Amino acid sequence: MEKINDWTPQVVILGAGDYPTSPLPLHFLRTTPLVVCCDGAAEAYIQHEGKAPWRIVGDGDSLPPHLHQLYAPILRLTPHDQDTNDQTKATRYVHRHHLTRIAYLAATGRREDHTLGNISLLIDYARMGLDVRMITDHGIFHPAPTGHITLHLPLRTQLSIFAFGATHLQATGLRYPIHDFTSWWQGTLNETTLPQVIIQAQGPFLVYYTTE
Repeated sequence: MEKINDWTPQVVILGAGDYPTSPLPLHFLRTTPLVVCCDGAAEAYIQHEGKAPWRIVGDGDSLPPHLHQLYAPILRLTPHDQDTNDQTKATRYVHRHHLTRIAYLAATGRREDHTLGNISLLIDYARMGLDVRMITDHGIFHPAPTGHITLHLPLRTQLSIFAFGATHLQATGLRYPIHDFTSWWQGTLNETTLPQVIIQAQGPFLVYYTTE
């Protein structure tokens, strides 16, 4: 299995979205030593993988009662914290344990509002100094909080850019020229034309590229 631009995670955070089915996310799920499940995602993980995760983190509202008892030693629940979602609770937990390279899996699918929220939070995590990727069955979300990113991708990889207030956008190695975007859709559906893609801007942005 190829690495993602020579990147491998220290920890996987598994959400309660659609469980991974494609080779790349399953590879990371099954080879990364530490897996943290967001609350109810633990039930799916135990059913699919036949073992317990390293930790179960969240507010506990979607974890079945029998799992509360069975896996009490690995629970790290904060039921009174409703200011952050379970993905952020898990991120802060692993950050406190000095784990900075994080792969988020099963963070998309099912409820669309949760999906959009989870994706947008990648910028916040990157601003915390974390090296994060969100890996789906179809592609990878990769934040660029400092306004610069260099990617090594196969030719004709489909790629989209989402600006989070970034300006002065410019790139090499893409089929279509980019500019300052006023709407999210304007940076979508581009394609690589060189094996190395460089994107620069003033301000943070998020890149999505396909892995299929």
